[in-house]
Amino acid sequence: MRVDLFDFDLPNDLIALRPVSPRDKARMLFARGQEALADKSVRDLPDLLEPGDVLVFNDTRVIPAQLTGKRGEATIGATLHKRLDLRRWQAFIRNGKRLRGGDRIDFGADVSAIAETRAEDGSWTLAFEGGEPVEVLLERAGTMPLPPYIAGKRPTDERDREDYQTIFADEDGAVAAPTAALHFTPELLAALDERGILRETLTLHVGAGTFLPVKADDTDDHQMHAEWGRIDAATADRLNAVRASGRRLIAVGTTSLRLLESAADETGIIQPFEDDTSIFITPGYTFRAVDGLMTNFHLPKSTLMMLVSALIGRERIMDVYAHAIAEKYRFYSYGDSSLLLP
Repeated sequence: MRVDLFDFDLPNDLIALRPVSPRDKARMLFARGQEALADKSVRDLPDLLEPGDVLVFNDTRVIPAQLTGKRGEATIGATLHKRLDLRRWQAFIRNGKRLRGGDRIDFGADVSAIAETRAEDGSWTLAFEGGEPVEVLLERAGTMPLPPYIAGKRPTDERDREDYQTIFADEDGAVAAPTAALHFTPELLAALDERGILRETLTLHVGAGTFLPVKADDTDDHQMHAEWGRIDAATADRLNAVRASGRRLIAVGTTSLRLLESAADETGIIQPFEDDTSIFITPGYTFRAVDGLMTNFHLPKSTLMMLVSALIGRERIMDVYAHAIAEKYRFYSYGDSSLLLP
């Protein structure tokens, strides 16, 4: 499909630079089938779901994966996006033309890495020096890797270390937050429990590739970056039991949805999964595992815009976004939410 079919104009002032407080006070646009769109709040979520529904969350934790260092006199910026092994990460590099294989980058705070090899997409393999875990090194020298549409408007600060982390965050490894779950608070979870809404967690370490623009003119020519995910056998069994009983699985965020669909076989059975996934969901895709999606509002012509178009239809999603813009919903990672039920 043509990528420009997923384009829209967004007023700059609708890009949220901070989340609302408390988090569950965010607005939520409710789209169910072809019913009229409804302006709701995240706090309305328990009433919009049915007892027995299961919300599926991503428990990945964002690490401070943004680094700035020196290679001689040259300033080098690095955004880690995928772990390769205990010491090596794939990273997008700023000022990469000043880098050669074997160069040492000093990130300060006794943190350094060797630039090993450059990939076809321009990213580099960085091998971190020393014996400490890389996550410990990042806590010393790194900053939170805010999306470019936020980082380009204001500097990252200490508040982002909490704001850009969900309350489910447990497994270190993401360089971008599963932002749909940023809206959840203990109070909202208590209300969901009272309503009889269940929840499960899985792990998908979100990579910085999620923010890369689609440069191709046709979706067939776009190459997705791989991300590592895991669904253990016990979780897969419980999720399959939910579907077998006729209850619904609602993915909280496109990351949860992509992992569930990666793990589901042709019959819709969710298999245990521990591997990379580069699944690319576009209109025409047949969903196997999920019955709905809670998600924030996405960038024009992005792979996530294509995913939500696949879920409820391109014309329907364009109506959803036109309504959100007209009603001044806040967009992107720190913005408002939507609940999409086909």
